[in-house]
Amino acid sequence: MALNITGDAEADALLDQSPFALLVGMLLDQQVPMETAFAGPAKLRDRLGGLDPATLAAIDPDELAAVMKQPPAVHRFPGSMGGRVQALAAAIVSDWGGDTAAIWTQGDPDGAEVLRRLKALPGFGEQKAKIFLALLGKRKELAAPGWREAAGDYGLDGYRSVADIVDADSLTKVREHKKAMKAAAKKG
Repeated sequence: MALNITGDAEADALLDQSPFALLVGMLLDQQVPMETAFAGPAKLRDRLGGLDPATLAAIDPDELAAVMKQPPAVHRFPGSMGGRVQALAAAIVSDWGGDTAAIWTQGDPDGAEVLRRLKALPGFGEQKAKIFLALLGKRKELAAPGWREAAGDYGLDGYRSVADIVDADSLTKVREHKKAMKAAAKKG
């Protein structure tokens, strides 16, 4: 199922074709709109001439920060997020031989193992890892047994996260859900 997250067909196509781009988009998905976060990998690819974990891991951090800052910025915190992108790229190279998809394919893992592997990545806590696992299951046809259970509420049907976005209408519903969850948390 083709991804439709950013509203930009070219950026969405990159997310669809590149597991690394999709993972970077998920990493960037904090303190910016989802579309901005998931469009970030396409901006990086266009500015760097490619989006390869080894290249990103090896780039000078100041150069990456400058690329991240270039208007329109990849993220509102280009320096710190550039460091996180670089740390993620380095982990993909050192732990997975540069093959991002190996995280969810190597050794035929179940959902709990994929979740464990995602949580071990720099910048991926419990919630981000569960959302990404749900994204893999719902939009990328992940076959790992138990992925829905491992993804928790994000594995359920509904409009809870980026994993549930298929068009502009579903994006609006996910935004409404996130807004309601934040309001409920404030009432605490």
